[in-house]
Amino acid sequence: MKKNVIMICIDGGRLDRAISSNTFNSISSNGIFFPQTITYAPYTNSSIHAMISGSYGNHNGCSSYWHSLKFKKNHFKTLTEYLHDNNFYTFADVHSYLILPKIGFDEYQTFDESSVDLISRHKEILTTLKNKNKNFFLYLHYSEIHTGIRDEVLKKYTNFDKEYFDKKKENEERYDLLFKKAENYVENIFNEISKLSLFKNSIIILFSDHGISIGEKYGERAYGAYCYDYTIKTFSYYLTDDFENKQIHTQIRHIDFLPTILDHLGIKPDSNFQSIDGVSLIPLISGNSFTEELAYTETANPLKENSPPKIPNTKSVRTSKWKFILNEYDSSTELYDLENDPSESKNLSGSNLKIEQELSEKLNQLQKS
Repeated sequence: MKKNVIMICIDGGRLDRAISSNTFNSISSNGIFFPQTITYAPYTNSSIHAMISGSYGNHNGCSSYWHSLKFKKNHFKTLTEYLHDNNFYTFADVHSYLILPKIGFDEYQTFDESSVDLISRHKEILTTLKNKNKNFFLYLHYSEIHTGIRDEVLKKYTNFDKEYFDKKKENEERYDLLFKKAENYVENIFNEISKLSLFKNSIIILFSDHGISIGEKYGERAYGAYCYDYTIKTFSYYLTDDFENKQIHTQIRHIDFLPTILDHLGIKPDSNFQSIDGVSLIPLISGNSFTEELAYTETANPLKENSPPKIPNTKSVRTSKWKFILNEYDSSTELYDLENDPSESKNLSGSNLKIEQELSEKLNQLQKS
């Protein structure tokens, strides 16, 4: 029997809050927890387009806030299309059609994020799909952290309002209240999944598309401006009864989930489309030989503009130990020793470290490929 595939995105979920959450920790007992999941983009639409296509935005066409409609659907086959072609009923519920490519879906719904009750709405969707007696693919988007940050931060402050960055405690308390709502949502949805007996015949991916700043770096009040770990290092849970429950600290990327799910379900990549950037995590999950892959992230820094640029100008490559950042908008570079400086407070660029040249060259290759 095939497995259902359920993807649940906690928009703006921070890794540090998930790690310290009893709700999220209880979920990890049902599968594999990846606490070092790197997003392609520190904002929603390009992050999700990369995840659903297994390819970076500079390849698939969605490389900025503005480029959802430029996704190269004739060149990159999405997870939705793969599963639809294999007789899955496909369903999405999102707050904007720009988040997820609207291809391969039997049903594609949008909601008003300012007024929706996502718990009751998503529980009802789960029940409806369960009663179809057919394998399904479901994408659910939890947007309330995003909504709160939009209303309480993005609409009130700029990226350079000193008032915001001076209120670190207030920023943390605001975010914690929003994350508590996310915990309540997750608890209710997973209780419903259990009630409907969907754990035993489903692959469930619970993940965050990107993190949120609480004032760590001046110039970024929320997300999308920089490539620091508080927004690009996220969490993901791969929940299935097919593998031993474990926590895996190896760095992975959002783009690795498409090939992982295909591998898990025995679906072969379609040679009629371009090859993808991600790799299957099944060998890593199974405890077999696995080489950690470099993670590439880029964003379009809005600087002092009211809206972000259309072309990415802040780019990074990351390993578990090191990160190199190229800021094209001012031609500066940054290098961080992530093991000894996880808060990225000491820029080692220009210190004649061999790793900087290696990562710089790899970043150039990724930009050109």
